[in-house]
Amino acid sequence: MDAEMSVTAGRQGVTAEARDGQAPPRHVAIIMDGNGRWAAQHGLPRGEGHRRGVEAVRQTVQAAIDIGIRYLTLFSFSSENWSRPRQEVDFLFDLFRHYIKRDVARLHAKGARVSVIGRRDRLPADILAMIEETEKLTAANSGLELIFAFNYGARDEIARAARAIARDVKSGAVDPETIDETTITERLDTRSIPDPDLVIRTSGEFRLSNFLLWQSAYAELVFLPVYWPEFGADHLRSAVSQFGARSRRYGGSEPEAAK
Repeated sequence: MDAEMSVTAGRQGVTAEARDGQAPPRHVAIIMDGNGRWAAQHGLPRGEGHRRGVEAVRQTVQAAIDIGIRYLTLFSFSSENWSRPRQEVDFLFDLFRHYIKRDVARLHAKGARVSVIGRRDRLPADILAMIEETEKLTAANSGLELIFAFNYGARDEIARAARAIARDVKSGAVDPETIDETTITERLDTRSIPDPDLVIRTSGEFRLSNFLLWQSAYAELVFLPVYWPEFGADHLRSAVSQFGARSRRYGGSEPEAAK
């Protein structure tokens, strides 16, 4: 499905959802991919692609609020992104700083709660302080919960959870015979967040790239052939429409009516 067809399907799907009263997915997670390729396609520096990507974030957050999505997780900076040129990493950090300074007050006014998952030990001190202040400011809000996966990698997250369990076993706080899925889930960065119902990836790539691997076990996946700077409200609605058309069985039998 090309971008135009995808958007059209999204518009039609939203109309059907409104008519049928179908609830949107509770938690949507997005792999925001394609900033650099968008910039190259338009003959612009990579930094301009990242800058336009921030504008796409703003549009997507507002669309999520309008649609009624409860949790929105955005893959903003992966633990593998440190391998990029230092100048690009610094630029991405500056964009994150600018976003927090410019947008947090507006999000707070809309009742959004903002949180960050991922490792914090390598983050610059000023960004760490901004994250902590933002989380504290918005902690009591009950609207959209906006989660940034920043300096995040799913394998690292699972390894950290395993180390935490090992420490608890060593101290006698956990009996190894009682370790189950819940034991692991409770030690993940997302322990207070429900698993994603829908994972979206832009840019036409078909992989999760070390994003929410444990949590996405039963998520519906939608891959859209648009670069992230092009992503907007219609694309989000298109993905939500595709989600609404699917049957989620969690390994169980298909409902009789659908056979």
